[in-house]
Amino acid sequence: MKTILILSANPADTSRLRLDTEVREIQQTLRQSHHRDEFTVIPMGAVRIDDLQQTLYDHHPTIVHFSGHGSGNNRLILEDNSGRSVLVSEKALARLFKGFQTKVECVLLNACYSEIQAKAIHQHIDCVIGMNQAIGDEAAIKFAVGFYRALGAGEPYDNCFESGQTLIDLNAISEVDKPQIKYRDRTQNLAMSSNQESNKAIPSPQ
Repeated sequence: MKTILILSANPADTSRLRLDTEVREIQQTLRQSHHRDEFTVIPMGAVRIDDLQQTLYDHHPTIVHFSGHGSGNNRLILEDNSGRSVLVSEKALARLFKGFQTKVECVLLNACYSEIQAKAIHQHIDCVIGMNQAIGDEAAIKFAVGFYRALGAGEPYDNCFESGQTLIDLNAISEVDKPQIKYRDRTQNLAMSSNQESNKAIPSPQ
């Protein structure tokens, strides 16, 4: 069973996004999929910065999906305790996901200007998706639907990314090049790590 944790944040001092629609579309897409029994979707709205680490510990997700705003300062926007914006740096996010790299397989940052965060997180997570520019609500939602449609059909993450881009293109939305993927094959990566550990265990000749 793969747990998909959807984190949403739309602070009171930011423009309104259709985050509920995005969550609903993702849930409906997976419910209709062939492999629907293999996924659990956990939506968490109004995510505060102090919630982020605890939520990951609580749910041990396989996929982390962030839906919300990114800023031109190359940071993601979460909420503080009063519901207003607080910026989270790519360095802090990379440190956060380093602690969950054995469990989290994919991070999808469905937010404007999030490619910088994606690159940082990719140091520790094998598949990370971010946006290289501002992206509109409709394109973001179509990308998510295409991504999870392929995931529900049993496709690997790189194919899911292509499916998301394809659905943007099929709907004649001129934002198909905004999603960007940072990807390496998890199976090969785990095998390399295992070989490295085995080599460490072999004593060097005297």
